[in-house]
Amino acid sequence: MAGGVKKKSSPGPLSRVWATLRKLWQEKHLILFQAEYTILVASVLWFLEIGINIWVIQKVAYTEIDWKAYMDEVEGVINGTYDYTQLKGDTGPLVYPAGFVYIFTALYYVTNHGVNIRLAQYLFAVFYLLTLLLVFRIYHRTKKVPPYVFFFVCCASYRIHSIFVLRLFNDPVAMMMLFGAVNFFLDGRWTLGCGLYSLAVSVKMNVLLFAPGLLFLLLSEFGLMRTIPKLSLCAAIQLLLGLPFLMENPIGYMTRAFDLGRQFMFTWTVNWRFLPEWLFLSRYFHLVLLAAHLLALLLFALRRWKRPEESIMELLKEPDKRVLLAQKLTSDHILSSMVLILFTSNFIGMCFSRSLHYQFYVWYFHTLPFLLWSGGVKKLAHLLRVLILGLVELSWNTYPSTIYSSAALHLCHLIMLLSLWFAQPPARQGENAKSQ
Repeated sequence: MAGGVKKKSSPGPLSRVWATLRKLWQEKHLILFQAEYTILVASVLWFLEIGINIWVIQKVAYTEIDWKAYMDEVEGVINGTYDYTQLKGDTGPLVYPAGFVYIFTALYYVTNHGVNIRLAQYLFAVFYLLTLLLVFRIYHRTKKVPPYVFFFVCCASYRIHSIFVLRLFNDPVAMMMLFGAVNFFLDGRWTLGCGLYSLAVSVKMNVLLFAPGLLFLLLSEFGLMRTIPKLSLCAAIQLLLGLPFLMENPIGYMTRAFDLGRQFMFTWTVNWRFLPEWLFLSRYFHLVLLAAHLLALLLFALRRWKRPEESIMELLKEPDKRVLLAQKLTSDHILSSMVLILFTSNFIGMCFSRSLHYQFYVWYFHTLPFLLWSGGVKKLAHLLRVLILGLVELSWNTYPSTIYSSAALHLCHLIMLLSLWFAQPPARQGENAKSQ
């Protein structure tokens, strides 16, 4: 070579692979704790979940609880019965809105009239994986939770796998659609989001727990007059889906599908086991819980969701006509605030629920890490947050529930609720509204 200088040879493929692995090992702490690695960690866990779900379906015994009842209920509709008061399964009457009927009618035909349980399990495994994708996308967009926590969002929960692929409840279907709606909201596609949200409500009424937070966001983004069409869309979807049943027996449909006064059995309660049964069944106790629920929502709306210097009446105006325009915020902060309001609204409903049954865990399971890592109490360090997640999981996995498991669940709820109360109030995103 000219000048006698030897050119250094470029590293071979094995050297480059080794260098990459060494870098990943050196930065393993960052990968687990930095939100920008969310996609990497979530992808690994999602593919791992494929194998976990297959293993659970193949190796763990299926337990019949409500699937046969679901099939009996939709079979009644298929046979021409549209009076909701006449539709029932072996566990009781049909108590879900019309969207449930259509979705589980499709599952009825796909699974050979509900007989092919194994196929139904794999379909629910697909629902599980789709739900995880939607949840991971929310966490990726908000960048609020360190990636190592995602392990507790999926792989670590026996109860959630059981609810999806071993019990085949309708709750996971409703929540899958709810998380789809939240993704639409984050993308600024409010009309599509409201439509999908209404479809989720039509599968199971628990999704209404998100409604106060959604109403607050709609008013913040659009004001009263531009919110009304979106609420009308939600109502129109419910009316359209329920039309065949409303035409047959409107009172029967409304009282069965949207029964707010339904009495729960003490035997199955997860959260009130430490109470005497007579108090659990008392209507006065239910009224106290409802009042506490509404009061908590009002306090959060006035003191934590709304800016302190702004009148609640300002939310009724269109964003460009308000005295105080929305603050200039980063995209991550805006999206985090939206998700926090929605998830907090649902969580408050869970805290003051008249009864929580084991399948209800899926109503808020995937939101718990976001709520814990959004809290305003700095003393809730990583370890304590993980311990709370573990204690909540333990409470929901204690069967039958005990005085101690239900008390521990309420203690965790109380800590989380106080932590959310001390969180920094999110600002409105009014000026970022998009007309859909």
